[in-house]
Amino acid sequence: MPISSRTALLVIDVQNDFIPGGKLPVPEGDLIVPLINDLARRFKQVIIAQDWHPSGHASFASSHPGRSPYDIIQLPYGEQTLWPDHCVQGSAGAEFHPQLDLPHAQLIIRKGCNPDIDSYSAFLEADRKTTTGLAGYLKERGIDTVYMVGLALDFCVMFSALDARAAGFNAFVVQDACRGIDLDGSMAAAFERMQGAGVGLIQSAEVPT
Repeated sequence: MPISSRTALLVIDVQNDFIPGGKLPVPEGDLIVPLINDLARRFKQVIIAQDWHPSGHASFASSHPGRSPYDIIQLPYGEQTLWPDHCVQGSAGAEFHPQLDLPHAQLIIRKGCNPDIDSYSAFLEADRKTTTGLAGYLKERGIDTVYMVGLALDFCVMFSALDARAAGFNAFVVQDACRGIDLDGSMAAAFERMQGAGVGLIQSAEVPT
């Protein structure tokens, strides 16, 4: 059964800083790029999410004297894991992986642009109030189903999938086209949360051709 035009592929944060050798590497993050390219050719609707932080972002450990990466602090919107500086606007680390080949992608949605608020999800920032506009775009295009691939499965992919479901979309995460960080059991927690929200967890072989 061919993929419907009401279905989109969302490619999340396949950027140099999340690839081994980058500032915040996801193990084996580079290995998913050929599979994402192959999957994308099956979809008429392709959207790319891009982490795009200003220098000195509130989620960077370097913005908090005495703090280290992976410390957890409280910001006005709640708990925040602190990260190494990564995906700074205009930097080489913020660029997409050079082998990512998505010439027919119709939208790049940039997130994490507000210097005071982090944004894992491609739909909603970490204050859980500020939208990126992605849900409105999808609805205006008549899209009701979103397949998600990319990095990192237990953070940006998971939150995007949960928010897709909360916004009323059918959501699927293609597990073999993702990789995770697994910070203190975050992978197991991500699978539990996604299953509880009705996110479909599938393999690339299960994506329609």
